[in-house]
Amino acid sequence: MPVAFGRLATDMTTVGLIGSGNIGGTVARLAVAAGHDVVLSNSRGPETLKELVDELGPRARAATAAEAAAAGDLVVVTIPLRAYREVPAGPLAGKIVIDTNNYYPERDGRFPELDDESTTTSELLQRHLPESHVVKGFNNIYFKHLLALARPAGADDRSALPIAGDDPAAKGTVTAFLDSLGYDAVDVGRLAEGWRFQRDTTAYAALYAADPAGDWERPAPVDAAKLRAALAAARRYADN
Repeated sequence: MPVAFGRLATDMTTVGLIGSGNIGGTVARLAVAAGHDVVLSNSRGPETLKELVDELGPRARAATAAEAAAAGDLVVVTIPLRAYREVPAGPLAGKIVIDTNNYYPERDGRFPELDDESTTTSELLQRHLPESHVVKGFNNIYFKHLLALARPAGADDRSALPIAGDDPAAKGTVTAFLDSLGYDAVDVGRLAEGWRFQRDTTAYAALYAADPAGDWERPAPVDAAKLRAALAAARRYADN
C-alpha cells in the first residue's frame, strides 16, 4: 500500500468510484492510504470486487454504481467513454464528479463532436450530469505511474496533475483531494480547456515515463513547471 499523506482539509470522508479498473483501483488505493473511505462499483456487480475490497481493508466496500454515487462525498467516474450515458445522474446531483475519460474511437466508437473538436469528453459528461460539478482529472497518467509517483507535500520530487472544470469551488476541493493523495494540481481552466491533456497531447501519459520509447514501467516525476510547459505546448489534433 502507498504511504498515507494525511486527510483532506474538508469534511469529505467518502470517495465513490463508478468504475474500479486500473485508474479507479489505483485512486482507491491512494485514497484509503490517505484515510478516506471508498465505495467501489463496476459494470459487473459488487460481488466481482471482493478481491479488491479485501485488499483495501475495512475502509472499502463494494456497491452498485448508483449506491457508490449516492455514498460518495466526491465521486470518480472512470469508465470507457462509450458508457458515459449510463452514469446515474440522480444521485450525483449537487456533487463533485472527477471525470477520467479519454476518447479512443477504436474502443468507444465515433463521436462526431469529439472528432471535430467542438467539445471535449468532460463536457459531454457535464452535459449528461447538469446538476453536478464535473472536474477533469486522472486521465493523463498511466495507472502504475499514478501509484508510484505519489509523494508527501513539500517533497522535492512531488509530481503535479492537471485539472479542468467550470466551478472554482469544485476545483478547490479536487485540488485538496489530490494533495491528500500525494500530488500537486495545475488548474488548466474551464472544462473546454481539457483538450490540453487529452490523449496523445504533450501533457499526456508519456510525460510521466522515464523512457516513453522503451520502458514504460519506470516513472519520472513531473513538477508543476514541467507540466505547465507541456500544457502550453499542446496542440489540437487538427493542428498536428
